Amino acid sequence: MSQKETAKWIEEEVREFVSSSGENSLQSGRPEPAFAEPLIGIARGDDPLFQDFKDHVGSFHWTPAEAFGLAFPGEEIRGEDLSVISWVLPQTRETREDNRQQVRYPAERWARARIYGEQFNVALREQLVRTLSNQGYQALAPMLLSQWQRRDSEKYGFASTWSERHVAFAAGLGTFGLCAGLITPVGKAMRLGSVIVRLRLEPSPRPYEDHRQYCLFYSQGTCGKCMDRCPVGAITRQGKDKNKCVQHLRPGTSEYVKANFGFDGYGCGLCQTKVPCESKIPVKEDVSL
Repeated sequence: MSQKETAKWIEEEVREFVSSSGENSLQSGRPEPAFAEPLIGIARGDDPLFQDFKDHVGSFHWTPAEAFGLAFPGEEIRGEDLSVISWVLPQTRETREDNRQQVRYPAERWARARIYGEQFNVALREQLVRTLSNQGYQALAPMLLSQWQRRDSEKYGFASTWSERHVAFAAGLGTFGLCAGLITPVGKAMRLGSVIVRLRLEPSPRPYEDHRQYCLFYSQGTCGKCMDRCPVGAITRQGKDKNKCVQHLRPGTSEYVKANFGFDGYGCGLCQTKVPCESKIPVKEDVSL
């Protein structure tokens, strides 16, 4: 197959698993999916952005070649021989509608998507690695490597050795907002995943020139609706205070989820819902709606 045909096949494999797998479930006792139809993007393994991430986020952030070397020690690899497949899993309309009504804690659907939806995201990573491996391609999911760690960035606070948001940005899937979430063509109420494969694929176009282009606060000096939505004041004109956010998640929302919904979980997502960028790339007119 050509690069274009192979990329199309991979995209179809991801879409098929999302649409047909019983693991794509909120596990609420109803046949209700955790996520809607995904978006898929591809980045070159030697894209200069991956070095930029090391420079800006921290030297601990892996390049695709570094992650590959951890999964396949002893293998000689060049970044140009790798491709990074990234995907967006949008929250369903029902989950977004429920969470819009909340003012401090997450709706049950949102909390379930955070826990059981991410379990499905892990299954999707594993499935794509397995599918590629069965076709003879070496593949790995960086987030599932035993060496993956949370780290502290001098500039940005909480960080990690592989950021799904930054990878999605490199794959042309979205730009960053004031709340540090990624604004994609289906909005920022979503989750992200990625897999690296030893295969040269044509990269997806990046339809933006700035890493904050889709955020109206940064691009036009308007909006800022996510500041009002944050129940603990973690989002200001200076950006997001990750410490405040995390302290709200645990133990605050985890205690709430256990007491009200009967399972061990947490979540919030208020800054991702009831905002102009909830389910689309916003335009100026959205701010007044």
